[in-house]
Amino acid sequence: MRAVRIHEDGGPEVLVLEEAPDPEPGPGEVLVRLRASALNRLDVWIRKGLPSVPKPRILGADGAGVVEALGDGVAGFELGERVVLNPGIEVGGGRIHVIGEHGNGTNAELIAVPATNVHPIPDGLSFEEAAAFPLVFETAYRMLVTRAGLREGEWVLAWGVGGGVSTAALAIAKALGAHVLVTSSSEAKLERARELGADATVNHATGDVKAAVQEATDGHGIDVVVESVGESTWATSLQVAAPGGRITVCGATSGPNPPASLHRIWWKQLSILGSTMGTGEDFAGAYELVASGRALPVVDSVLPLEEIRAAHERLEAGEQLGKIVLTI
Repeated sequence: MRAVRIHEDGGPEVLVLEEAPDPEPGPGEVLVRLRASALNRLDVWIRKGLPSVPKPRILGADGAGVVEALGDGVAGFELGERVVLNPGIEVGGGRIHVIGEHGNGTNAELIAVPATNVHPIPDGLSFEEAAAFPLVFETAYRMLVTRAGLREGEWVLAWGVGGGVSTAALAIAKALGAHVLVTSSSEAKLERARELGADATVNHATGDVKAAVQEATDGHGIDVVVESVGESTWATSLQVAAPGGRITVCGATSGPNPPASLHRIWWKQLSILGSTMGTGEDFAGAYELVASGRALPVVDSVLPLEEIRAAHERLEAGEQLGKIVLTI
């Protein structure tokens, strides 16, 4: 099969489209012929060696395609059926292995995965749209619903709306009846976010996020902060959180050691909630929102697999709003 593999850590130049061995479905697995694969920030980190994984490795956590073959003991699927993958493989003890990080991924023509991670593509979604939602929707659902217990009418702050998790958080929060304020340094992205349902927006590079929060929420503050940026946003996240607010953390793209400002945590009785990926139940919750049409993925751009280096460059530069998808 054709696949994009890395043989060393580095920049986009280490991504090589080449022939690789066809995977075979083992017991309990489904072999999927992929039609689309979506990029995530995780792909950039792994490519750079953060963490470094055994090589050669096929990257890519998200994928959609058709059932090619069934391993022993697998039933309930038809050959040629359109399917989408849950990228989080539960391995026991609360641990989750991510497709593309802990094993070969979806930047390829074929992949073998556990049958429990294979689901029908919701009606009306293309392969590209189906590939665009799993990892970020599962992550955002766990942050907002499972960890933060988001309630109807509450205010959510999503930093950097161009990113996949923030864009998914906007869709999910609106579907659940919450109000959402998003930030970006791009006026074009803020305009697009308003089209997608954002109740308020602010340019975090040129504007005053704290003032924007005060105005939008009538001084109440933010009930749930979706925090994935880290050092450059942490102080403001603590400042704008409402008393009893929850800050959910799934990453730290600007650095992992922010100013602590511990006094704000106890004064406001804030909850700081770590969150990463999601369980099968989290995926099911996100899947239901997509399948019902209440929350839909946003596709930024679609490129052929042959242009994966350009796709990585766009993602790493932060030029996208939503998901960059590769067709296979």
